[in-house]
Amino acid sequence: MSKEHPPHHIPVLLDATLNTLNPQAGESYLDLTAGYGGHAGEVLKRTENLPGSVLVDRDDYAIQHLSKYEDKGVRLMHTDFESAARQLIKEGRAFDVILIDLGVSSPQLDQGERGFSFKNTGPLDMRMDRRQALTAHELIQGTTVEELAKIIHEYGEERYMDAKRIAELIIANRPFTSTEALAHLIAEHHRGKWGHIHPATRTFQALRIAVNDELGHIERTLPLLPKLLHKGGRVGVISFHSLEDRLVKRFFKDQFELGLEAELAPITKKPITGAAEDVHNPRARSAKLRVAVKK
Repeated sequence: MSKEHPPHHIPVLLDATLNTLNPQAGESYLDLTAGYGGHAGEVLKRTENLPGSVLVDRDDYAIQHLSKYEDKGVRLMHTDFESAARQLIKEGRAFDVILIDLGVSSPQLDQGERGFSFKNTGPLDMRMDRRQALTAHELIQGTTVEELAKIIHEYGEERYMDAKRIAELIIANRPFTSTEALAHLIAEHHRGKWGHIHPATRTFQALRIAVNDELGHIERTLPLLPKLLHKGGRVGVISFHSLEDRLVKRFFKDQFELGLEAELAPITKKPITGAAEDVHNPRARSAKLRVAVKK
């Protein structure tokens, strides 16, 4: 995939996001995971206030695609959302609308050379930011059975005994030259039948989360969000798997239970789900959107 010809990207829960965040003309917008601009483009149309808005992503392909907004006064930040949030707070910035769309993007999964998915064979990379040193290959090469089993168990949500067996298998057969080789090994030694979910799916999820410190970034960034909002500003968070959603749900719940001391108030009392979304966008099926407003 070239930077000049990015893949078609379908933003999840777009209508629900626009309806609940309700961006208005003249408002400022911060997208902490702007990706290929699916949500950002529609929000910026509504705000009609492009100068002062900020789009963040740690993927260089995404930043290249988002560069078209720079001519309109939008600031691009090529970094992870935690670093961007801390930098913007240091600068004294605050916004009317904030969005975080968590997890890996469809274009990343579709790029075989990025090594996120075994459906498109490529090197064991999995870095969202290709400037970082740690890849999935390096992680596997430098870990012990016990460490790898913990990663697969905690981040892939495999039963510990299965995670330990997979970790032993991986360590005994490393190094791997491709995503396909790793996935084939796990599938070949899988016990029992498997249906629609490939036996390597949880292991790949675990490695990706570990390589990119995804949960750590989420846990450290959520408490920063109120500091980035004007009074009356709205923040939306879209999560996809249970590990992400657990952190987001807990943060919103803790905020709401503070009563008069709470900085945020719920707009969505229950998450809006993507179960009924376009059948042509399978990624949307597990999506959950939570939105709150700064008091």
